[in-house]
Amino acid sequence: MPSMVVIATTAVPDHLRGALSRWTNEVVPGIFVGSVSARVREQLWQAVAETVGSGAAVLVHPASTEQGYTIHTAGTRRRVPIDFDGLTLIRMTADPKAKKEQSIR
Repeated sequence: MPSMVVIATTAVPDHLRGALSRWTNEVVPGIFVGSVSARVREQLWQAVAETVGSGAAVLVHPASTEQGYTIHTAGTRRRVPIDFDGLTLIRMTADPKAKKEQSIR
């Protein structure tokens, strides 16, 4: 049974955006929304994770959790999903650029 998915991308190759737009609609630059089966969702995410390069991507889709959805990430991100007693929370990590600037001073 198809379910709604949202994939958000940042600085990914153009061919990946093209592949995602075959199955979803790019409602604003980098945000893809669609209704696909679990199998298609898994295959899309596998393709995203393999080709994200130096960019980043986030997948949100319905799941039988307390919140009603699950989050997957690929690439380098400052926001990292963590499990906290069954709830997904977002942990902010330090900005790598800020660390470089501090070490230069």
